[in-house]
Amino acid sequence: MGDPNVLEMVQEEVLERRINREADYAFEMNESLSSRETSFLIKEEPTPAKRYNLFLRRRLMFQKDKQSKDSIFFRDGIRQIDFVLSYVDDIKKEAELKADRRKEFEENLRKTGLELEIEDKTNSEDGRTYFVKIHAPWEVLVTYAEVLGIKMPIKESDIPRPEKIPFSFLLGPLKLARNVKHPHPEYFTAQFSRHRQELFLIDDQSSFFPSSARNRIVYYILSRCPFGIEDGKKKFGIERLLSSNTYSSAYPLHDGQYWRPSEPPNPVNERYILFQNWARFSYFYKEQPLDLIRNYYGEKIGMYFVFLGFYTEMLFLAAVVGLACFIYGLLSMHTTTSSSEICDPKIGGQIIMCPLCDSTCDYWRLNSTCLASKVSHLFDNESTVFFAIFMGIWVTLFLEFWKQRQARLEYEWDLVDFEEEQQQLQLRPEFEAMCKHKKMNPVTKELEPYMPLYSRIPWYFLSGATVTLWMSLVVACMVAVIVYRLSVFATFSSFMESDASLKHVKSFLTPQITTSLTGSCLNFIVILILNFFYEKISVWITKMEIPRTYQEYESSLTLKMFLFQFVNFYSSCFYVAFFKGKFVGYPGKYTYLFSVWRSEECDPGGCLIELTTQLTIIMTGKQIFGNVKEAIYPLVLNWWRRRKARTNSEKLYSRWEQDHDLETFGSLGLFYEYLETVIQFGFVTLFVASFPLAPLLALLNNVIEIRVDAWKLTTQYRRPVAAKAHSIGVWQDILYGMTVISVASNAFIVAFTSDIIPRLVYYYAYSTNSNEPLKGYINNSLSIYLIDDLPNRTAPLERGAFTTCRYRDYRYPPNHELKYSHNMQFWHVLAAKMTFIIAMEHVVFLVKFLLAWMIPDVPKDVLERIKREKLMTIKILHDFELKKLKENLTVSSNELAKEVMIQENKAQLAKSTI
Repeated sequence: MGDPNVLEMVQEEVLERRINREADYAFEMNESLSSRETSFLIKEEPTPAKRYNLFLRRRLMFQKDKQSKDSIFFRDGIRQIDFVLSYVDDIKKEAELKADRRKEFEENLRKTGLELEIEDKTNSEDGRTYFVKIHAPWEVLVTYAEVLGIKMPIKESDIPRPEKIPFSFLLGPLKLARNVKHPHPEYFTAQFSRHRQELFLIDDQSSFFPSSARNRIVYYILSRCPFGIEDGKKKFGIERLLSSNTYSSAYPLHDGQYWRPSEPPNPVNERYILFQNWARFSYFYKEQPLDLIRNYYGEKIGMYFVFLGFYTEMLFLAAVVGLACFIYGLLSMHTTTSSSEICDPKIGGQIIMCPLCDSTCDYWRLNSTCLASKVSHLFDNESTVFFAIFMGIWVTLFLEFWKQRQARLEYEWDLVDFEEEQQQLQLRPEFEAMCKHKKMNPVTKELEPYMPLYSRIPWYFLSGATVTLWMSLVVACMVAVIVYRLSVFATFSSFMESDASLKHVKSFLTPQITTSLTGSCLNFIVILILNFFYEKISVWITKMEIPRTYQEYESSLTLKMFLFQFVNFYSSCFYVAFFKGKFVGYPGKYTYLFSVWRSEECDPGGCLIELTTQLTIIMTGKQIFGNVKEAIYPLVLNWWRRRKARTNSEKLYSRWEQDHDLETFGSLGLFYEYLETVIQFGFVTLFVASFPLAPLLALLNNVIEIRVDAWKLTTQYRRPVAAKAHSIGVWQDILYGMTVISVASNAFIVAFTSDIIPRLVYYYAYSTNSNEPLKGYINNSLSIYLIDDLPNRTAPLERGAFTTCRYRDYRYPPNHELKYSHNMQFWHVLAAKMTFIIAMEHVVFLVKFLLAWMIPDVPKDVLERIKREKLMTIKILHDFELKKLKENLTVSSNELAKEVMIQENKAQLAKSTI
């Protein structure tokens, strides 16, 4: 450092950089300011800078059209574009106001240290759009990195990565290349401080902060930058400017085109790497490059993909067990005693059943439901109880292991000491605009906009009334579908009986199955329609509530959307599981809906098969529709936007214009992804006792969902602003609530919807055949009714040569003194059902609490790593401060020695003079 030649070289380099920066700034101002201001600015430059500026202009004018279409730099090819704003000239009345806002906003951005470069509309593809390119220089980055508490590396970690699990070689084909899975080594990190820059591993200032951190810093500045005073209030923030259409969009740039790597001098194109290793459907079996996702999109989006991936991995176990239960039902389908008796012409063929509807329905033989009884056995067998208990335990394991995965992620992604993003806690512009009062903030001691509770109450009432109205509308639509099923069933029955050509079809497509299938499809269509309209209304009423912060807005919207979708998607399944066939009555004394339509009855084998049909259609239909919509919708919109914009195809179609033509991910993009996943989780857990293949369907869907989400985010959407998150937020509480409900719902399904409990009661208490204990169960489960007792309203038009008919219930026969009253077996079965519910709930909850107690929230090795990193960070900081103190002391002592020597020389000189 003491070599004068080296010092001279450093000074020359610094001077050259300063001249370059001044020339670039002058050229930039020439593009954006008036000619008078620009000439004044150039006039103030030294002569060498003026000459260099002239040369730079000529070089750039020559190279402008030669510039790479994928460039992410300013025209100088040095300063990286961190953010882009776009706007179109407005010819309306507010055009001048918007122009003043933009001018003030951009001047204030320059005052914060940001550098701007404006692309005129004549250089844009459509000839209408202006682009403001923003670059954050090093001084701005280090200042706001400290403000935001961003952690940066100080030393490479000496803690080895977790050891490979046993038999990990079997998972080799599922693994990604090491440089893709872990693109950077692990480091010990500390919150960045601009006064301790020597402490951090800064090899290159231009690449020290990742692009996600850079756009996060710039967005932080944009969201707080003022743009004037209107109506006596200070206005600030890019969100307000976007909502007023002062700017049309604001977005960070992608690294480059997703289908090819970047060319020098552009940095490594992480977008291309993500597309190649994550967003391609041929990689559906591969693990996700989670660290790369986090580096590129930020922790909030990264957390979603970690959760979706972990949930998919856990579904694999549930899918295997569910498939095993299904295979067991398939293998035992033809040997089950109940189905054999129903299909036997000598047993089921001789049992005459009472009409299923009034007047138009005829008597029918039990063996006509032969196929339905066999299909019902697929899902209603001994394994059903086991699978219901297993899923209750699986849910607990899933949530407990997710807490561990989340804790591990907090350590790996430097989120251990994370505090809530300040953007989420920032006041919403809509709230500020509506507020007429101010209140002292007890924390900041500043006056802030305040809205009294009495001003909000009317909106809360309107919001609550709207949500209640729409949930009532869902119930009304469900009742309408029930009415459809009741009215159509009679039509199907009479049509199938009268048409001889349908004789062969009746063996597998009975009126019950036909009505159930068409009713489920109609219900699914109604669900989609209601969901479409409610999404728009829920956003509107949430805005009307005027939430104070973005966090309050998102929480309020989450509650509304989840409550509605819970009712919308699950109400029909709850009806079939817990209400259908439970309050039918008996021949001669049926219950009627609105005194017109007779209540629906279950199949002689139970309602479980109908619940399975309903669940399969709604769950599968929703997943297929959702994936198609997510893939096609942004693709079509982007194609149409590009098609409209291509008016000047001979002009440069730049990187910022390519991204401008993409769809916006939006602040609620992740909200809808989480909502979709949580609704699917409900299908997998709430009704899984009726459909053991539900986890398998969810697994297959999620494998596709991960790639669809990755593909659309990488190729069809603008790059979202990076944001931090240390958990999945309120969704975790919703998952916990659903797990508790799922235990009760599955216990009730096994007890009241399945036929398991009545069969067990017969097996142990009423069977008289020791060799085949279930033989005679079908006959035992059907009560007898005297046809002469049927009222004219119920009796078929044509009376057959029968004296009695059978119906599904436990009641005394007509010759008993308590005829048609519930017999003792009914009460035995009911007691057994209630006992089973209590026993199953207690067993599952006991196991849940034991597992939750045994499995720590934070793994032991993660705790040790956190302690080790804290210790090493403190040691490194201590050594750095100690070294700095010694250097300061050495400098001070040297200066003191020099001063003493000078004074002694002066004294000696004085003596010699005398």
